[in-house]
Amino acid sequence: MNTIMRKSVLSVAGLAFAGGVFAGPVAAHANPVDAKPAAAAVQTVVSKPQGEQSHIGLNDEQTANVKAIIAATKKAGLPERAAVISIATSLQESKLENLGHLGDRNDHDSLGLFQQRPSSGWGTPEQITDPEYSTTAFLKGLKQVDGWQDMPLTDAAQTVQVSAYPDAYAQWEQQATDLVTQHWNS
Repeated sequence: MNTIMRKSVLSVAGLAFAGGVFAGPVAAHANPVDAKPAAAAVQTVVSKPQGEQSHIGLNDEQTANVKAIIAATKKAGLPERAAVISIATSLQESKLENLGHLGDRNDHDSLGLFQQRPSSGWGTPEQITDPEYSTTAFLKGLKQVDGWQDMPLTDAAQTVQVSAYPDAYAQWEQQATDLVTQHWNS
C-alpha cells in the first residue's frame, strides 16, 4: 500500500475511532431509561481476525498457561487485548507449552511459552521458562510498541518477537480471543 493511501486509511480509521470514543459516552447518557450497566457498555476495540484461523485443543497444562498469561496481564494492569496478543503469540511460538531445549529441533536457544532467547537478553533459561516472568517480559516489549492497542495483532506480536514468520500470529487471534473471553473473569 502506498504511503498516501496508507495515511488516508489510517486517518479515516483514527477519525472513526475518535468519534466513537467521544460520542460513545455522550450517547450512553442521552437516554438514561435505556442505559445499560457500565460493565456491559464497555467494549474493546478489536479488529476482525486476519486470514484463515487455526485452532487446537488444549490440555490441562496449556489451559494453566492461558490462565498464567491472563494473570500476568492483569498484574501488569493491561487490558484484555494485551492478553489476546500474548496468548496468540504463545499459540504460534509454542502451542502454549512451556518448552525447554529441543535439541536439534530447537530454534537457536529459544525457550518457554514465547520461545524467548537468553542470548537475546530475554532472561535466564530459568526465568523465561517461568510463565509469569516470560509473559511479563513479552508485555514489557509490547508496551514499548507505539499504538499496539489499535494495530493488527500480527503486527503487534511481530514487533515484539521479530519472527522469521511475521504473519503467522494472525491465525491464532480467534482462539486467543475466545480463551480470554472464557478465562478473564474466572
